[in-house]
Amino acid sequence: MSIQDAYTNWSLTYDEDRNRTRDLDQQVTYITLSGQHVGSIVETGCGTGKNTALLAQIGDRVTALDFSAGMLARAREKVQAANVTFVETDLTQVWPVEDRSADLVVCNLVLEHIENLHFVFAQAARVLLPGGRFFVCELHPFRQYQGTQATFQRADGAVLIDAYVHHISDFLAAAEASGLSLARFKEWWHDEDEGKPPRLASFVFVKSIA
Repeated sequence: MSIQDAYTNWSLTYDEDRNRTRDLDQQVTYITLSGQHVGSIVETGCGTGKNTALLAQIGDRVTALDFSAGMLARAREKVQAANVTFVETDLTQVWPVEDRSADLVVCNLVLEHIENLHFVFAQAARVLLPGGRFFVCELHPFRQYQGTQATFQRADGAVLIDAYVHHISDFLAAAEASGLSLARFKEWWHDEDEGKPPRLASFVFVKSIA
């Protein structure tokens, strides 16, 4: 099953399934971004809209991108804010967003499914305004080293979604190559993760004003 087909299948139960990684990601995004005011936001891999509602509150305009029609259908049901536009698109192709048009690009639990980080970071740098930020929250590679992988259950068993391991240094190298500098890095644990490696890693990169 392709990654795209898997997420369209998962969209039927994604919000209802028990998923500590999804829940922690939502908390991290809230902690990092809530209370801010942002002009234009591009959300990459919006899924069922678990973070889109927050972005609609803090942003004047939100363009939410995803390649799964099923995920987008759930997102449109959940988030009906007038300042949000949902777009079906493949993030491994040129994004349908104008150059230097966004103050913030957000990417949550997406990059483990994309082999070429450099392309995504280059697209983020392209659409960001000078001084704009790229917020990334992803499954920590320490978890991937131990075999953790996006998975959901169906009647005939578990469905594992294809993934790529990106080391912390890979994120930093892709950012540097795209002219983005690291402003913040944090590691995150779920309440049930005591004694385990961090579950998520988050980054805030900034585009040079020059």
